[in-house]
Amino acid sequence: MKSLKLISSAIAMLICFVSMAQERTITGIVSDETSQPIPGANITNQNSKKTAQTDWNGKYSIQAQKGDLLIFEYIGYKTQRQKVQNSNTINIKLIAATQTLQEVVVVGYGTSTAEYESVSSDYTEKRKANKSVAQSLQGRAAGLQISSNNQYYTPAPSVAIRGTASVSPKNEPMYIVDGTAIKADQMAKINPNDIDNVSVLKDTAATSVYGSKAANGVVVISTKNELYKNLSEKELDKKLNQITPIRPVEPTQEDYDTFVENAFESPKTAPLSTFSIDVDNASYTNIRRFLNNGQEVPKDAVRVEEMVNFFKYNYPQPKNEHPFSINTEVSDSPWNSKNKILKIGLQGKNIPTDDLPASNLVFLIDVSGSMSDMNKLPLLKQSMKILVNELRSKDKVAIVVYAGAAGLVLAPTSGDEKKTIIEALDKLEAGGSTAGGAGIELAYKIAAENFIKSGNNRVILATDGDFNVGSASNSDMEKLIEEKRKTGVFLTCLGYGMGNYKDSKMEILADKGNGNYAYIDNIQEANRFLGKEFKGSMFAIAKDVKIQIEFNPKQIQAYRLIGYENRKLRPEDFKNDAIDAGELGSNHTVTALYEIIPAGVKSDYLNVQPDDLKYTKTETNPNNYSSELATIKFRYKKPDGDKSIEMVQVIDNKSVSLEKSSDDMKFSSAVAWFGLKLRDSKLIADKSSEEIVKLAKQGNSNDSEGYKAEFIRLVEGAKQYN
Repeated sequence: MKSLKLISSAIAMLICFVSMAQERTITGIVSDETSQPIPGANITNQNSKKTAQTDWNGKYSIQAQKGDLLIFEYIGYKTQRQKVQNSNTINIKLIAATQTLQEVVVVGYGTSTAEYESVSSDYTEKRKANKSVAQSLQGRAAGLQISSNNQYYTPAPSVAIRGTASVSPKNEPMYIVDGTAIKADQMAKINPNDIDNVSVLKDTAATSVYGSKAANGVVVISTKNELYKNLSEKELDKKLNQITPIRPVEPTQEDYDTFVENAFESPKTAPLSTFSIDVDNASYTNIRRFLNNGQEVPKDAVRVEEMVNFFKYNYPQPKNEHPFSINTEVSDSPWNSKNKILKIGLQGKNIPTDDLPASNLVFLIDVSGSMSDMNKLPLLKQSMKILVNELRSKDKVAIVVYAGAAGLVLAPTSGDEKKTIIEALDKLEAGGSTAGGAGIELAYKIAAENFIKSGNNRVILATDGDFNVGSASNSDMEKLIEEKRKTGVFLTCLGYGMGNYKDSKMEILADKGNGNYAYIDNIQEANRFLGKEFKGSMFAIAKDVKIQIEFNPKQIQAYRLIGYENRKLRPEDFKNDAIDAGELGSNHTVTALYEIIPAGVKSDYLNVQPDDLKYTKTETNPNNYSSELATIKFRYKKPDGDKSIEMVQVIDNKSVSLEKSSDDMKFSSAVAWFGLKLRDSKLIADKSSEEIVKLAKQGNSNDSEGYKAEFIRLVEGAKQYN
């Protein structure tokens, strides 16, 4: 009997070993029809439900067995399916999903038939809403990128057709109107109401008709009654200037809250600096969107702390009972040579995924008419699929949508029923008005009905922010979300789109609703925030985290908090547990920077000191604490707690040169420097992009995902801010 058991065990182990041996790593590259790599493409193993995404070079890696079916997906491209055979390498080319058709093109040397990307199927319906030909093209064909070169006037918008050349304003396509080649600035002057058809010709189909000049593609425009046919360039230019002089672009409808940059304060008159932590990073990705589109960045869209906190820093894990470690460093200021920078870094505890509490999630999705653009609802649905792939069987998801009214489209569903959840997402379509208040009410109602005690209860709002709550929208919305916060349900806000984006509303919701806030500008950002950083984004390990610093006036003449303008608190708020503050997620890092004017330094940034007061005096302790720069205090609550826990740490009066400072100090200072430059800060002496890039490169380490390298490229490309 004993030997029989041993034989059975051996057979079971052998079967297990053989099964494991069958599964192997499949790698490859996903590219488009022009062999350019596609970053952010989704790969799903239909059999095992495992998922992967391509990196910046289009490369992927996924576990699979022979016979498994791999599904390759990307927005704007047809889904491809490939069965795993004997090879461990599978390279896939995705084909643009845009409808193609044959059209006859009249050219100078005869007629030719060529294949077009058609953008004219609903051109008549769209024409009245479009202010330019460029707007008519935007989002109508796969691989077509259009950006405005000026915030107020657009004589020649940048148009790039993705093909054999890289997407760049230098790679402008040809423009043909009624059979005549025209220039980009002439194309911009055409009255969209005169246009009958717009089509895009790319790759070999373009060069076979128009030769090497069409290497970057061709935009073919046909007008009603062929208004510009057989005109010379001079005649065409004259006619365009007579009919439609250059028009100003409609002012942007995006909303950003205005705020005043923090000024220097004296520790003698303001000894305490108090603020709430901020883990949001929506401002950085929104700024990235503007810069990548060649647009000017609105000053109030720049929140320096959110730029700094987009990046992860090398802080140690906590070693005691508290959920985060505290790390400080003092070095020279890179933009004001006489000043110092104090860096405060928090590192949240990294909790293993299996140890995280069960999640009760409600997706609250805006399906109103304003969400129809490709970078809104279509991108939103792909983003939520990334999040769904992170769910476990003990998690559950409900989906609430709102437009003219709110409705439940998916009752709470187990996280292992991914197919059901994804099918519900795929059915969503945009249309209707924006009754955001009804959606918030219903989403919190569903979350409360399925509340998990000691679990992760969260509403995830995905929208462009263009919605109304009550008659006085922002104030009513603030009251509503503060009331819902009392339910113990957390809030995550995901922002999408451009043009009518309402950043101010999204920020209010996140700030007032025990929440965090991200702006999703592309599928790579969705993969970062909802996939790779899923734990930090969705699981709070501490809430209402506040920081208060008492500066030593014997060592510091003046200080200022860089950023956090809308997160500042009164000194008395620090110990008031009724005051809301920020949340910290699993493995999250939070960084705050102070600029310090040391004692005895002459500075142009200091205000004239007030005369001695007769009735009120601020006296310093006779013990000058020469070894101490400041004392820092933290208060936080457990995610399901109501009482704060306090931590205290002394900051030593030790400073190192910028050259000898940590990589984290160098890089975070460079990011803050660029943010201050974008805000046109009056408190920085040096605004050199070259120096910002130099400092960022010195601090660029631990950048496996390439986010820091991308920041350096953004600064290098933003020369217009010099």
